[in-house]
Amino acid sequence: MRHITARWLAALGVSATLAFGTAVPAFAGAVPLDTSARSFSGAYLAGRVAETDNDLESAVAYYKRALQFDPSNVEMKQSLLVALIAAGSFEEALPYAEELKAVPEIERFSRVALAIDAFRKNDYAGAEQWLKLTLESDLDRLLAGLMTAWARSGAGDHEGAQLVVDGLSGPAWYDIFVAYHKALLAERAGNREAATAAYDAVLGNTGAAGGAPETYLRAVEAYAGYLARQGDSKGALGVLDQSEEMFTGRLQIAALRKKIEAGEEIAPLIGSAMDGASEVALDLGSALNRGGGESFVRLYLRMALALRPDSDAALLQLASVSEAMNRPEEAIELYRRIPDSSPVKEVAELQLGLNLADMDRHEEAVKHLEAVLDLNPDDTRGYLALGGVYGSQENYRAAADIYERAVARLAEPKQSDWNLFYQRGIAYERLKEWAKAEPNFRKALELAPNQPQVMNYLGYSWVDMNMNLDEGLEMIRKAVDLRPSDGYIVDSLGWAYYRLARYEDAVRELERAVALMPNDPVLNDHLGDAYWRVGRKLEATFQWSHARDMKPDAKVLAEVEKKLKEGLPDEKLPAVADDPTPAVTAPDTQVPLPDGDRTELPAEERTASNMTTHRVLPGQSLWSIAAQVLGDGNRYREILDLNPELRGEPGRLLPGQFLRLPQH
Repeated sequence: MRHITARWLAALGVSATLAFGTAVPAFAGAVPLDTSARSFSGAYLAGRVAETDNDLESAVAYYKRALQFDPSNVEMKQSLLVALIAAGSFEEALPYAEELKAVPEIERFSRVALAIDAFRKNDYAGAEQWLKLTLESDLDRLLAGLMTAWARSGAGDHEGAQLVVDGLSGPAWYDIFVAYHKALLAERAGNREAATAAYDAVLGNTGAAGGAPETYLRAVEAYAGYLARQGDSKGALGVLDQSEEMFTGRLQIAALRKKIEAGEEIAPLIGSAMDGASEVALDLGSALNRGGGESFVRLYLRMALALRPDSDAALLQLASVSEAMNRPEEAIELYRRIPDSSPVKEVAELQLGLNLADMDRHEEAVKHLEAVLDLNPDDTRGYLALGGVYGSQENYRAAADIYERAVARLAEPKQSDWNLFYQRGIAYERLKEWAKAEPNFRKALELAPNQPQVMNYLGYSWVDMNMNLDEGLEMIRKAVDLRPSDGYIVDSLGWAYYRLARYEDAVRELERAVALMPNDPVLNDHLGDAYWRVGRKLEATFQWSHARDMKPDAKVLAEVEKKLKEGLPDEKLPAVADDPTPAVTAPDTQVPLPDGDRTELPAEERTASNMTTHRVLPGQSLWSIAAQVLGDGNRYREILDLNPELRGEPGRLLPGQFLRLPQH
């Protein structure tokens, strides 16, 4: 269970579109580096290293130092321009943008930055001129095109603005952005028919909503507000209802619904051409914010804020990017900038408290979160956040007390309250009060029967305590089936096998867990233990060394160092659970199905075996296939039994694979 404790904060959800981050170290900029490099190459290389480490303050300082050695170096000016924009120093970036305006390779930032400055000065003709780029990717063409349309709108040329948007053709992913801004531009021009048609096009494009959910939901807010201003409150609420069939828990939608129902005046989401240009950068930055591209995303979000400094949407997105880049101080500053009137202000305050805890400012974090709770004592998110801070300190008694306070305020627990019981169960389990912990886990599963985190924790706890072995192992397997790409849950299955002395099975699952999360020291430590037990001692030593070098917490580090010196002691084998899965000796290859259409077996074979086949779609699991096709997710074990190529493990499922299915 060691790896579960380390992820206490990561388990706390605050909304459907925003989750609390895991604990991270203070960002590098908290301790300024010595930037007095003595050569151009030294300053340049130090700047690149600082930028790679997301320490923009030091990167800017080093690049400026490099320019002192070579003031005309164009490449260095480009690096400095990008770093300044990313750091939010937009005014300071403008002189470099002016110098680089004719360099094609950097136009996407230099000329766009100058266009943004022109928007701020209401110089719409100048903005349109700056947005003419020599080199354009699909993304650059879309951004420049939409911003050009807003420049024309700002100049009063509404017909010209629509012509620009109508002329934007490109990949299919253009559609949602083009339709959304076409609706906004038509609304600003007073063209109700065109605005309604464009808004309807966005809402009808549910497929694109999955690729750009933030833009889709912004369009929902804009459309509902537009209808409400036309006096069509019923239609406005219907738009919100439609969106909540796909996306639930969005605070902005809930706040807008409340205003519409109360008959309050709804301000337009976009009030000016400058707001519209900001929205373009926000939409594209949000769509790109899928993990791994944070350096690029923050450039667009910083551009959005340069045009609209109080944009709660841009501030919230950028703060989450800062968290992902291990910059909690920057995240705190951004959260503080979110206006008090914003519906996401309370979430921002909770995130602010968690970032304080991430920086080991625990007393300050507790004080801050208690103040947030005092303002809204019925908001369970505050209790989850505060309990998470105590949990990260291993103060489980205080955490349990916080969750007790939260549960006491529940009139009738709802499905969305499962996490309170889950977290309270964890606190009591860590306090070794299993008689209190287990009922909480069971209550969480009663509220959310297929919640993989709860199944993982409860199942593993049973296996770890050598009780309910069959049910515990089956519960973990089901959690893996639901989350086959979650390295932590796969690790739990592997570690459960290890605890049951099924070491070969443990190696298989732990190898998969490490492949999913190669940089976690605990997972690598577990794999080392499993390798040792199957006689692969050299590989075990390598994994332990790897875990040690990842700088785990003190307890794990001490255990790893002891194993590197002494290995693992001999031990008696624990009792093994009766495993319903038969041993499979088939080779690790997929069993081919008949040639041809391959959507189902030949009729005679299907009749003889009472089964058909199913092609696995992206995102499907054995549980979802069983629920959808067979009408009962619990029948996924039957599918496993019919497909020996899976070797009894749901995690081996791959998109495009053909599965034999039992009779419906």
